[in-house]
Amino acid sequence: MNRKERRAARKEGRLDPAGFLKLADEYITLANRHNRSVPAANVHAALVYAAARYGAHVAKNVVQVEDQEKTVEAATKDYADWLRQHLADPSV
Repeated sequence: MNRKERRAARKEGRLDPAGFLKLADEYITLANRHNRSVPAANVHAALVYAAARYGAHVAKNVVQVEDQEKTVEAATKDYADWLRQHLADPSV
């Protein structure tokens, strides 16, 4: 995605890949802040729960999906792919 395409995407309210990673990093920073006083496993569980709840809200009320099971399968696949990718990353 070139600079012009990134600007156009931002104007339309879409995230380019760099913007997506920046947003994800903001959630990681928040999780790390909570981890100062809450065990990491609990922070992780809260993040996963929040992601599922927000994902359900978006699916039902924003996107208005017709097949909820397909949405669950797609989200599960994305999570599994991202988790495998990060587990294989020696810098994590």
